[in-house]
This record gives sequence, C-alpha cells and structure tokens, in this order.
Amino acid sequence: MLESPKRNETLREQLVDTLRQAVLGGRIQPGEKVVEAQLAEQLGVSRGPLREAIRQLIEEGLIEQTPYKGSVVRTLSVRDIEEMYSYRILIESFAFERVWEKRGPEFFQALKAHNRALKLAIVEQDQQAAIRSEMDLHGTVYEFVGHGLLLESWLMLRGRLHFYFTLHQTAHGRAGPLDDAHDRYVELASGDDLGAMLAEIEGHMQRGLGRIREFVVGWGGREG
Repeated sequence: MLESPKRNETLREQLVDTLRQAVLGGRIQPGEKVVEAQLAEQLGVSRGPLREAIRQLIEEGLIEQTPYKGSVVRTLSVRDIEEMYSYRILIESFAFERVWEKRGPEFFQALKAHNRALKLAIVEQDQQAAIRSEMDLHGTVYEFVGHGLLLESWLMLRGRLHFYFTLHQTAHGRAGPLDDAHDRYVELASGDDLGAMLAEIEGHMQRGLGRIREFVVGWGGREG
C-alpha cells in the first residue's frame, strides 16, 4: 500500500517521490504494470499530475514503456548493468581528472562525511540510508567538478543504480556494502596520486559490477 503524499512540495514533486520510493523499496515489483487509474484512486489524486510523475520516472529509467503493456517497472538486465558500469567508469574517471586540481578542504570533508554516514547506516542496518549515502559519496566529485553535463549524467544513473542496489541488498539480507568498502576510495580521492585514483575507480566499479551481475543472473534477470 502506498502512502498519500503529504510533504510541503508541489503535488507533482510529492508524487514523483512517492512513486520513486515505492519502486526503489520494492513495493512495486520489477515488471509490474503501473496503472494510472489504480494509483490515482489509491493516492487520492487526479491522473494529470500522476501521469507527469510517471513520465519523470520513465526519464530516470525506473519505469519503462513497452509495446502492449504500457508503463512497467524496469526489469533486471545484465546488459543494462554492464552498460551502466562501463559508463560510470568513464564519467567518474573524467570527473576526477577535471576536479583534481580544484580539490580543497570542502571536497575532502564532504567525502569523509558521506563515508561516515554510510558506515553509520550499515551499523544501524538502515538499507535505504546506506544506499543514499553510497550514492552521495560517489556523487561528491560531480557536485564539485563544475560540469553540468557530468552532473546531469550522474543524476540519471543514480536512480537506476539505487534500484539495482535495493534489489541486490534485499535479496542478500544486507543493509549495504562492507563497512570498509569505500575507505580506499576516499583515501585516494583525498591524496596526491591521480593515477592511483583512476585505477581504484576501475577496480572499484569492476568489483561492484561483478557482484550485481552475479545477483541478476541468479535472480533470473534478462541477458539483453
């Protein structure tokens, strides 16, 4: 059951957040059809703003439109994951190359703060907080690099990654990655060796890709 939006935002923003959390939290399952009339009645809203909210989630990649089915929650695909991670390596490496000489105390503090938040969420077994903190940690470089298209690309990927991470962690009964999984990343991102940082990005992403690919294959996801 979805909760009606109540926060002090525009109705469209509230609906986007409500639907996003329902998808990411698994209350609307992969492959499940998103029925406007049913959701509008359940949430007590008109279909116009709801349709706009669904359209935004389509742009974010959480919902997809398919022939004869209409709008459905994105299903798991090995190919999608491989494409996402190869793209992540490309844009995160480029972002660090661009930001390297601009880094300062605020950048370093942000990295450490997000890593502390991630560790705390893991200890408290708060899955969604852990995923958000992990995304915030990786998003730090995009926030500081001062490159609009890079930030836009990251925000597009973030929703899809959150979706996969939620399903992956739920299936394994975990709140998040290992406690020290990002310590090396933060250490090198705060250091002086750009080459070592770029190598860590490659290795870090490949490890993540391997874990999620294994999960998707075992879960019965599509190859293409």
